[in-house]
Amino acid sequence: MINKKLTSLFISIMIIAAIFLQISCKPTIQTDLTKENIIPKPVSVTATGDYFCLGEKASIYIQGETAELMQTGNYLAERLRPATGFPLEVRTTTEEPGKGNIFLTLSGADASVGDEGYILSVTKKLITISAKKPAGLFNGIQTLRQLFPASIDMSTKQDFDWHISGGTITDYPAYNYRGVMLDVTRHFFSVEDVKRYIDLVSAYKINYLHLHLSDDQGWRIEIKSWPNLAIYGGKTEVGGGVGGYYTQEQYADIVKYADSHFITVVPEIDMPGHTNAALASYAELNIKGKATDLYTGTEVGFSTLATKKEITYKFIEDVFGELASLTTGPYIHIGGDESHVTKKEDYIPFVERVQDIVIKLGKTPIGWDEISLGKLRPGAIAQYWSSAENANKAVAQGTKLLMSPAARAYIDMKYDSTTVIGYTWAGLIEVDKAYNWDPASLEQGIGKENIIGIEAALWSETITNMKEVEFLTFPRLPGLAEVGWTPSTLRNWDEYKMRLGNHAKRFKAQDINYYPSKLVPWVD
Repeated sequence: MINKKLTSLFISIMIIAAIFLQISCKPTIQTDLTKENIIPKPVSVTATGDYFCLGEKASIYIQGETAELMQTGNYLAERLRPATGFPLEVRTTTEEPGKGNIFLTLSGADASVGDEGYILSVTKKLITISAKKPAGLFNGIQTLRQLFPASIDMSTKQDFDWHISGGTITDYPAYNYRGVMLDVTRHFFSVEDVKRYIDLVSAYKINYLHLHLSDDQGWRIEIKSWPNLAIYGGKTEVGGGVGGYYTQEQYADIVKYADSHFITVVPEIDMPGHTNAALASYAELNIKGKATDLYTGTEVGFSTLATKKEITYKFIEDVFGELASLTTGPYIHIGGDESHVTKKEDYIPFVERVQDIVIKLGKTPIGWDEISLGKLRPGAIAQYWSSAENANKAVAQGTKLLMSPAARAYIDMKYDSTTVIGYTWAGLIEVDKAYNWDPASLEQGIGKENIIGIEAALWSETITNMKEVEFLTFPRLPGLAEVGWTPSTLRNWDEYKMRLGNHAKRFKAQDINYYPSKLVPWVD
């Protein structure tokens, strides 16, 4: 009798277990979308208490058949396939797909979200990202990635139930320009390094990559009409390394890769100072007509183009002409900083004429805030990095500002006194200092209406490889991305640091060499 009861009990347990196994992805706790650790923080999040489970039969549906939409759908599939092990086919449709799928559509989003905003809806049946433009869908995808467990970013199959919290996120950026600058001149970084950087920063909705392509220590882009710039001027870097340069094909490949991540490349050729690599490559660019020696140090302000020679402007027209033809974005950065040995009476007409060259090529000039000493052309952008006086001079001319205050946004600064790499001339920049500022109230006389956005600048005098790039970039970059994306009224350091702490798992899943600040409660 006892054996029969035990047998019956055993059968009952097996039946219950079988039923339980058939219930796919049922979470053990109630989900709440408002408690997800999304960076940058969205404008609006509402929760339903429900959840969605991504299963192996799921597909990604796009409404429409444009190449850009298909590329975006494939991007999402490629991000989700490795960890899930699911095939996740990308399909086109004219209507809302069935249960268990992901739907990307350019219909249904309110006009208020703009070109980069999105609405992300998660129900038990379907994940829907709607936007006005493909860039908005891409940004919605970055948020969706953060709703899944951190293991979604692993490169190998993980044993997880891929469920996410239910609700609706409505989101759009505070500023249209949210950039990073990578100095590939002081130390050269390969095409693959730059692509990895694009991968990492695009996850936080960064949409501009400013490449510092020339300086005293090296020239990093092939110019066919002036070949010695790269061949000779690109031979060196800080410390005497071998340097390097991008062929035009490689640069075009970087631009294309960035475009596929909705990141616009902004190439910079710094001038009239920071030009020793060019001066060493071509004697005629020098005031006295004699080439300088190649330089591998870190001092600044000692070099200048011959601003009164016509050959200098032929050089600039040729360089910017070739660069403009390879660059899909609207901007060319003309530098203009730290031209200490260029006389002011020479600097001002030079900067004005260079702006005209860029405009003639159909591009918009950007320059460091010193360019406001001259007359700024309509549409030109001044990048505030050092002088509030210069920034206000730009505003007085009706010029928009790109905010990169060195004491907040220069991520080549050390975190604290024990940091091995980085500089200190702009001060120590811990994670809270990089986060706790508002571009629209930082300087008197400069309001939100004067600003196009922000840019985090990473100069490479002290860094030689991607692990060091990652260390100085993370975790400051996510905070700076939030400064550019999220309204200041929604930002709070004490709340942000909790969300950031939960991104440690994501950093590790992507093998990011991040700085484990003691100010952040990291959740491993």
